[in-house]
Amino acid sequence: MDKDKVKKAAFFDIDGTILDHNNRIPKSTVEGIHKLQEKGNYAFLCTGRSRAHVKNPALLEIGFDGIVSGCGTMVEFQNEVLFYKKLDKEAIRQTVALLKEHRAPVILEGRFRLYADPEDFTGDLYFEKLKAELGATLAPVAGSESDWEVSKFSCVTQNVDLELLKKRLCKDYELLIHDIPVMEIVPKGCSKGTGILAVCEKLGIAVKDTYAFGDSANDLPMFAVAGHSIAMGNAAPFVKQNASYVTDSMQEDGIYHALEHFGLI
Repeated sequence: MDKDKVKKAAFFDIDGTILDHNNRIPKSTVEGIHKLQEKGNYAFLCTGRSRAHVKNPALLEIGFDGIVSGCGTMVEFQNEVLFYKKLDKEAIRQTVALLKEHRAPVILEGRFRLYADPEDFTGDLYFEKLKAELGATLAPVAGSESDWEVSKFSCVTQNVDLELLKKRLCKDYELLIHDIPVMEIVPKGCSKGTGILAVCEKLGIAVKDTYAFGDSANDLPMFAVAGHSIAMGNAAPFVKQNASYVTDSMQEDGIYHALEHFGLI
């Protein structure tokens, strides 16, 4: 590779972009990311999952240059932590109490563990999947107070007065509302977009040379910042409307095709 060639950085959401609902990764995605790196460019995960939930071996074996996790609350480059936003325990306590008051089942998400009370998620298929994936990394909220280490929250908003809850949370948090009845609750000033900016500052990459791939609501801050925003073909309609380019679905080799389209491979 020409040493003077401008390096570029691509940021990939996980769920619905790289991983399908069965935790499968298209072979073309892996091939495309490796070709991107072979050309001297960087590949980053950029996910709403907190770092404790980024542990799928097949995903990590791809060999990303870094990870932006927890909607920008943690940023890593080659195993160096560039940024981490840790909530203080009083803020965690108050937020948990507020969500329980509104009967919104909550998951506390951190660098090392996730916390959720099983009785709040009886019959919830996603929670069962989470238990299977995380094992002992998933702990109950109650009784773990001394161990709490949290950077964001997610809660179920079904049967909740969402407007009232948003009003009570919006002073301290960025609120990301999904099509499914779920809301992500992220500390003010943190997003996938701020994660991209932190990477650009560290590596000396111009923002115009960044490429963001995503499919859901928490990808919009990433789209607002990146030089090129790419919505997957399986993305929600409003996500596609906010993207500069729409590729094929993940199952139809969307990442590979988009990397080709932009001349990155």
